[in-house]
Amino acid sequence: MPQKDEVDLDITNVAHGGVFVARHEGRVVFVPDTMPGERVRARVADTSHDRFWRAEAVEVLEAAPERQDHVWEAASITHAPGRRAGGADLGHIRLDHQRELKRRVIVDALQRTGRLDEARIATLSPAGGPVSVEPVVGETADGTGWRTRVRLQVAQDGSIGPYAARTHTVVPVRDLPLATDLVQANVPFGQRFPGAESVDVVATGDGTAHVLVNDAPVRRGKKLVRPHRRPVPIRERVGDREFRLDARGFWQVHRGAAATLTAAVQDAVDEALFDPRAANLDLYGGVGLLAAALGDRFGSTLRITSVESDENATDDAAENLADWVGATAVTERVERFAARLAADATAAERARLRAATVILDPPRSGAGRAVVDAIASVRPAQIVYVACDPVALARDLAFFAGHGYPVRSLRAFDLFPNTHHVEAVATLAP
Repeated sequence: MPQKDEVDLDITNVAHGGVFVARHEGRVVFVPDTMPGERVRARVADTSHDRFWRAEAVEVLEAAPERQDHVWEAASITHAPGRRAGGADLGHIRLDHQRELKRRVIVDALQRTGRLDEARIATLSPAGGPVSVEPVVGETADGTGWRTRVRLQVAQDGSIGPYAARTHTVVPVRDLPLATDLVQANVPFGQRFPGAESVDVVATGDGTAHVLVNDAPVRRGKKLVRPHRRPVPIRERVGDREFRLDARGFWQVHRGAAATLTAAVQDAVDEALFDPRAANLDLYGGVGLLAAALGDRFGSTLRITSVESDENATDDAAENLADWVGATAVTERVERFAARLAADATAAERARLRAATVILDPPRSGAGRAVVDAIASVRPAQIVYVACDPVALARDLAFFAGHGYPVRSLRAFDLFPNTHHVEAVATLAP
């Protein structure tokens, strides 16, 4: 018999964010650790919203045929909800079905938020067919062994582990199966780090691993001040090209992601619309990965400005893009850069912007209306949008469409197997 705060639910659909949909007495209930086609017993965790509840699955009453033993025992439903390791929220689902569920989330976002009809969505792949979620070349059969970077949190007693999903409770673990062998070999399992906030383990493609202890912020008066973290320079390679970056800086987590996105962005650019001498832009450019992708495809005459708010990353981008005399790395918030461009560009600059290709690779929250409005106002020839959140992407695609930039094609990539995250690359043009 279910306890007072437990209900038996039939799971009918998938929602964005690694949760699934049920109904109870006419109210939507969002539940993780399950999948469509299952009946589960769930403990109601949050009733603060009028239109929906949140619950935690505690027992599978009727399993779907796609359920498997979780790829990470520490994240299994056999543990109490507050003691399940976070970071592998689809690991209980067969890998091919994970991709089907991610595809459904993308399609739903494009319909609901992007305001695209079914007929248009059915033709969005570059081949003119429906969108699918593509695996990374060389993926393992169970979607493990891909993370080249992990962050472990430090509990009050100094022990380390991931947070339990949707909490700040540190869960001690003995393994990290989503990580590469090199990362796992260097994780300081069982050690304690009193006074630290987190521990990063970073493995580079050349076989080097770094264990970085991040001290906790220090209170000075009413403010919490983060200790200075000295950059740790590392090198990553994509094909024949080497990139310098800080070990704590942003780099694609999946061991094959940088190469996958390089090829995807190169393919997404319409050569007929590309002018290497235009005022091409790489916004949220990081250390220059995607600007270099254009340079490697279109040659030494490329002119491109890479814009990034992180000064360390911009310094690295300047070195990484040194092969192209026309490449510039600018340290500035993209919102400010785009607004200034839209307001202050001269007639000559606007002409070069009208011939430009704009690469957008924003954070999970997306570019947003202000950036979209500013970019669209200078009327570039085409836009390639790289997104790690399908709902934010769909919202921004709707904004661009309102300015006369409909989406022409879209590809999705499973750069985060056994999690709900998915990457997409879209091409937009008038």
